[in-house]
Amino acid sequence: MLRRAGAQVWRVGFNRGDQAYWRAQGYIPFQGTQADWPQEINRLFERLEITDLVLYGDTRFIHSEATKHARARGITVHVFEEGYLRPWWVTYERGGANGHSRLMGLSIAEMQKALEHSEIDLVDAPAHWGDMRQHVFYGFAYHARIMLANGAYRGFRPHRALDVRAEAGLYLKRLLSMPFVAIERRIATWRVRTGGFPYHLALLQLEHDSSFQMHSPFTTMTEFLDCAIKGFAKGAPRHHHLVFKAHPLEDGRTTLKADIRRLARQYGVLERVHFIRGGKLAGLLNDARSAVTVNSTAAQQVLWRGMPLRVFGAAVYDKPEFVSTQPLPEFFAAPSRPDLRAYRDYRRFLLETSQIPGGFYSSAGRRQLLRQVVDLLLAPDDPYSALIAGRSAPRQHLRVVR
Repeated sequence: MLRRAGAQVWRVGFNRGDQAYWRAQGYIPFQGTQADWPQEINRLFERLEITDLVLYGDTRFIHSEATKHARARGITVHVFEEGYLRPWWVTYERGGANGHSRLMGLSIAEMQKALEHSEIDLVDAPAHWGDMRQHVFYGFAYHARIMLANGAYRGFRPHRALDVRAEAGLYLKRLLSMPFVAIERRIATWRVRTGGFPYHLALLQLEHDSSFQMHSPFTTMTEFLDCAIKGFAKGAPRHHHLVFKAHPLEDGRTTLKADIRRLARQYGVLERVHFIRGGKLAGLLNDARSAVTVNSTAAQQVLWRGMPLRVFGAAVYDKPEFVSTQPLPEFFAAPSRPDLRAYRDYRRFLLETSQIPGGFYSSAGRRQLLRQVVDLLLAPDDPYSALIAGRSAPRQHLRVVR
């Protein structure tokens, strides 16, 4: 689509998986080591006269190095991520995402001023993950190609701690175990939904996710589990319960269930702590009293419902108007409620700027994404600056059919 608009496009690939999913012209294989990468990216910038750099995420080594050298040359950096209002949106920003996003420095007052002439309707928070089956399938297929046919890329090193064989094995295990996990999840959810007790939700993330690794005070998920259970045991009323909900793509590389049971027993609350493997969040939120998380984007659904929220890491939605700053025991005892009007203004600002309807993992999602994303890439201003300056083009917004 960019080529149709008159641009020249190249893709640098680092393994056989990258190569398999780029069938267009302009593929450039990088077969060196990480130590060779800074020199190579500068050579490509100069030889190809690059004006723009497009990334998915901005924290892994190859991306952070490319971003650093692009900025030094005045090259515009475009960053894509999963939607901040996922699952039916994709995030598009310039310069950085998540903890590096411009949203981190924008106040609610600035957003409200930019929205003075905006009249869009707010869309309900989606109740399900989206293209999860496609996500898992393509993750397995990508890592399988690297494992079986990566001979030409001997310098490739994965950005995660596990090797490629282990990653592919986890994806395969996830695919095969889906029916059994679904049964366990339904039983655990039924026990919480029919238990008749007040409960608080702890929204878990993938420990290897960049938002957790790069933008949180914890190095392992176990540290967060310990913090949450300790604060709950110290501050929550004795008839309240705590429910940990795993990320929908949790693949078993961490011992979450065993760690939760061990820590709950250690703090004397074993009978009041529960664990649910993934699944839909909306039903659990309907009866929850509050929620805690490191910096999960699922917290947007919490705020959309006007529920108290406590976060620990850097998050684009961590604004004093609607995220609690109470000490955790005090939060569990009597959580402060968010300013729902301020959050709705924040959400409107995102829908007018960085959130684009569509997705990465299905053909229907990509078709929807392409309706707007190329115009945003080619625009002179980033989405935030365009809206603040009153120069943003009309946006297509998601309409949920019920």
